[in-house]
Amino acid sequence: MDSVTIGIAKRGNLTEEIGIISGLIGVEILHGVIMVLLSYILGLGLDQFSFIVFSSFFSFLFLLPISLIFERELWPKKLTIKFMVQLVLIAFTGTTLFQSLLLRGLKMTSPALSAAMPNLTPAFIFIIAWVFRLEKVNLSCLYSKLKILGTLLCVVGAVAMSIMISTTTQSADPVTSSSPSPPVNIFDLKKIIGCLYLITAVIALSSSLALQAYTLGDFHAPITLSALQSLAGSVLTALAELCQERKFDVGWPAVTIVSLIGFTLLVGTLNGMAVSFTTWAMKKRGPVLVSMFGPIAAVASASLAVIFLGDTIKIGSLPGMFVMFGGLYLVLWAKRKEGYTCNISKEIVIDDSDAEKPLLAN
Repeated sequence: MDSVTIGIAKRGNLTEEIGIISGLIGVEILHGVIMVLLSYILGLGLDQFSFIVFSSFFSFLFLLPISLIFERELWPKKLTIKFMVQLVLIAFTGTTLFQSLLLRGLKMTSPALSAAMPNLTPAFIFIIAWVFRLEKVNLSCLYSKLKILGTLLCVVGAVAMSIMISTTTQSADPVTSSSPSPPVNIFDLKKIIGCLYLITAVIALSSSLALQAYTLGDFHAPITLSALQSLAGSVLTALAELCQERKFDVGWPAVTIVSLIGFTLLVGTLNGMAVSFTTWAMKKRGPVLVSMFGPIAAVASASLAVIFLGDTIKIGSLPGMFVMFGGLYLVLWAKRKEGYTCNISKEIVIDDSDAEKPLLAN
């Protein structure tokens, strides 16, 4: 009887493992689809602030019933001023600032680059956590040194990829030139600015996630926090547009408000699905496993952009992308190994659950 029970449990764990891995692959492909869809929508002239307002609100509507079903018992009895301030900061950096900068960068660059840049997030979170003493770094530990090396590789890879994507080849003018001359590589200022927008967006996202990790220490309902962030982000973005433009303008006169709601409902729902599954997977297997699938979104968005938008992939940008992904995996691997190895000298007993702690855990 015991062997039968053990066999059933093993099959159940295997099924869950396959489900989580398949789901994470699907989520990253979904992120790639969203990037391509956003690139298409922005090309039609949609105002980015209006898009963020509507899509964030629809994400809130999608996540709210899920949080009611699964996390209602985890809700605190009252909301403190400290939590409200944290929520405003999380929503502003993680929704208003991140998404507005991401959309600006996406419009100036490509879906592939926009999907690849968020893979810098673990490295930037490590830097932010180190600066604010949320992450302890032991320089005598090999894995701490590897985390630093991985962070540097992420940054170097992102910069190299941005430079290669921002260069264009221009041939000499045959009318003004008497003899043929080799093509000249020049920088596309628009793409350079777009890359800076994307890097700044990732810094904003990393700050938001670091603050989320700190907030979840007292507020133990991650899906609820994501729902509240979407709602607060929608409100803050609307206020930002009113302050900046003195009006709330859709900026898409070619189509009706119904089309706007349809697109934002689709993106908001897809984003809500991705958030809810990722939160569940992170609870089951930890953030390290979840983060490892991030590069799939870049591959998916690049492939879809070539097929549906007619984009081209610059071969010169691929080495930078591979260096960035290599740095990402080095940071994640070192983070996972660090807790097991570097604390042995301190005679600290660590069980398997430590691999599933948040990335900011000491």
